Amino acid sequence: MKNPLFAGSILLFGASISFTLGAARVPAQGPAGSGAAAAAQGSSHSINPLKWAKKDPKSESPGTRTDVEKKLTPALQAQGVLPANVTLTHACAPFTALDACLAALHASHNLGVDFNCLRAGVTGVHTSADVSGCKLADGDKSQSLHKAIHQLKPGADAKQSAHDAEQQAKDDLQAVSG
Repeated sequence: MKNPLFAGSILLFGASISFTLGAARVPAQGPAGSGAAAAAQGSSHSINPLKWAKKDPKSESPGTRTDVEKKLTPALQAQGVLPANVTLTHACAPFTALDACLAALHASHNLGVDFNCLRAGVTGVHTSADVSGCKLADGDKSQSLHKAIHQLKPGADAKQSAHDAEQQAKDDLQAVSG
């Protein structure tokens, strides 16, 4: 029979190691108790890794997307890019990025392509608009602007048209930001 005293001392030794190692991690959690908030604010190092990444000041938007859409709607309607009875908010609802929607609007206007067809091709989202007459290979998958242009108007220089429309969209957003 083995010595039970020896087995007990090993268990006791293992428990003391785990207790010691467990206690060693506590100070790394930061200050606690009264005055912890003041001590934490004095720290220049954030534990949150999202705060470590520097933000590009150019990527900051001048306002919310809704504010930008409200400012751009009258200008785009005056240019004929957006129909008078449609708001930019309504036209761009399926788009996740406003600049992509603006580029599709400009491409549609520049090339004389139906915006609803182009929107369905770029986003892959079918709205209540009639897209039955559109020449799209697969309306359920989103595709790049130049591929959608090429499908809808094969004779056009799709790559250059998409580039021009994206530049116009960028100019629109810069005009709003001041």
